[in-house]
Parts: sequence; C-alpha cells; structure tokens
Amino acid sequence: MDSITQAVLGAAIGRACLGKVKVNKAALAGAIIATIPDLDVLLYLIYSPFEMLSIHRGYSHALIVLSFLSFLVAYLLSRLRIFKNESFSRLLFFSWLTLVTHALLDAFTAYGTQLFLPFSNERFGFDSINVVDPVYTLPMLLGLGMSIGWFGKKWKTAKWNYFGLVISTVYLLSTLGVKQHIEQRFKTYCRQEKILPKEMLTMPVGIGNLRWYGVAKTQDSIFLKPIHLFNPEEGSLNGFRINETLLEKLSPEQRQVMKWFSKGFYTVRELDGSLKVYNLQVDMRGVVKTENVYAPTAGYFEFIPDGNGSYSFGSGAHPSKSK
Repeated sequence: MDSITQAVLGAAIGRACLGKVKVNKAALAGAIIATIPDLDVLLYLIYSPFEMLSIHRGYSHALIVLSFLSFLVAYLLSRLRIFKNESFSRLLFFSWLTLVTHALLDAFTAYGTQLFLPFSNERFGFDSINVVDPVYTLPMLLGLGMSIGWFGKKWKTAKWNYFGLVISTVYLLSTLGVKQHIEQRFKTYCRQEKILPKEMLTMPVGIGNLRWYGVAKTQDSIFLKPIHLFNPEEGSLNGFRINETLLEKLSPEQRQVMKWFSKGFYTVRELDGSLKVYNLQVDMRGVVKTENVYAPTAGYFEFIPDGNGSYSFGSGAHPSKSK
C-alpha cells in the first residue's frame, strides 16, 4: 500500500498497543516504525532500476526478517524514556505487529511481496486491493484522529481507534470475496467466448474495489477484459500475442527477471528498435489504441540495444488515453 496508509496503520496499532504512553506519542512511534520496511527504496541510490525489481519488497518485507527486526526495535524503544513504563514483551508485540502487518498489507496489492525470503523468492500477493484505496485508509484515519483528540477532547477515547481498525480490516477482507466473485464471472465469460486459458488473473484498478481487469493467458496469447462489479456489460475483450520468442534476444538474467516479475503475465513487442515488455501483473492502466500503438497497457519495460549485442534496461509509457 501507499506510505500514508502504512503510516496510518502503524499509528493505529501504536494507539491500541501502548496503553501507558501518551496517545499522540504512541501513534507517532507506530507511524515511524511502520515506514521501516519501505526504506528499501533508498537502495535506488546504490542499485540499478533493473536490480531493484527484485530488491524492492524483498528482504525488507520478509516475515522472518521483520520478526527478528522487531526484537531490535523493541530494545531501542525500551531505552527511550517515554516507554519506561511499558514492559519489554508489550514493546516487542507492538514492534512485531507493526512491522509484520506492513508486509501483509502489501501482500493484498498487486505488486507482489517476497514474504518468505530466504526460503522462497515467490512474489506472493492476493491481488485484491489497489495500492491506493481511501476506502480502506479513511475509516482508520478518522478513528485514529478522534481517539487522539483531533476533533476535540470529548472524542478522545480508544474505542474510536478500534472502530476504525475494525471497519478498515473488514473492508480489506471483503476484497477477497469480491475477487472470488469477479474471477467466477471472468471464467464464465471466457467459456462463452471459447477461450481456454492456461492461467488466469484478476486485478483491481482504482478505488473502492469496483473496477477490475481479467487476464486470460493461452499458449501464445493474452486476453484482457475490464470488469465492473455492478456492470457486467462494461468493456470489450482485447487480445495480444505474447511474442515470447522476442525475449530470446535478451540475456538469460533479463529473461528470467521479466518472467518472474510479471508472474508469467506479459507480452513483448519490438518497436523503434527496442523491445517493450508489458507487465500485466502490475501495470493495468487500460488498453492503448492509437494510430501507431496497440498495447495491453500504457506502461512498459524497455530494452534498448547498446550496439554490442546486449540490451540496456529502462521503462516508459505510451502518451495515450487508455480504452
């Protein structure tokens, strides 16, 4: 999820867990700790964008790493004066819950989170909520705000924080049910269109869990269809050749990373001398149709020949409205 949402969740957990600390300080501590896993973005200063594809949401989001890190965070908190009245076990539970829920919340989104490193580098994800969704964030933010007195002292009670957490959590879990419903509709549609996919994918787009994309992968093609929760007739089916053989022009590492990062849901095309890889597991901005471009989404990874038989990595987007 976005950094603001992660900070709000951490603050709400701090408000709920640290009973002997002033509520504003407890919330601030939670917000700060909740941002720690996303500090891996600082590694962009050291590593290339291509290397960061496997580093971001990697070890910094692995459950075992975060569990060990919680001991260090709890120890550092215990050395601070404001936490002197909290037991180490409570500080440890607070630190662990704040860090682990960050990774688990990210796993509900489409990007993929390597929760089980170092045992597996699988990019785990429920793919059930957009990276930015105020419907999840706002109830939690309002509950936190009332519980720490943003709306006046008469609101300053812990119950509002709990209400906000419960409402947001129920909404988050409900997205899994919506996803199951969308998947069944998409499977039915594929059968009607006589499409026999090897694999299928459904991805939410926008806020409120209303708009989705269904992606069906056959032996040599990808088919996409926009799906609206309350409008079965929305959007038409679009098909694209995968063109997997074009990936043979890349190095073995580049091919492996592209397939791994997209979880196998990608298409490739050669345009203007470069290879463009469209990752349909993450980037679902809508089909692009112009005079010169017919693409499954606007964003792409680009591999540009350097004249020495190899390709340099980049990214871009088609400047066009999606359909």
